[in-house]
Amino acid sequence: MGIAVTIIIIVLIIALIWILVELRRFKHKFFAILLIALILVSYFGFAVTLKGKDINYKSIDGLQTVAKLYFIWIGSIFKNFKTITANAIKLNWKGDSSSLNEKNISNS
Repeated sequence: MGIAVTIIIIVLIIALIWILVELRRFKHKFFAILLIALILVSYFGFAVTLKGKDINYKSIDGLQTVAKLYFIWIGSIFKNFKTITANAIKLNWKGDSSSLNEKNISNS
């Protein structure tokens, strides 16, 4: 019976070490997948932005137009993030019931 308990403990230790190694590897895989998804979303978002525009990608003028549109697009993304953040800061994050009671009384 002592050998069986020892074997079970050894198997549990090995399983724990294996799980810890896989979790560490999962962090790296998750970051890689997140980065790939971010690149794909950015690419398709920019492609949709350029859709319908008659741009010659083989000329210098066309490439300058694409660069200008790209930086305008990136700027608008940051502007939208700024707007969302400013609106989130303005919200009542206290969570006290007094603001809810005041709204309920005014709605009655």
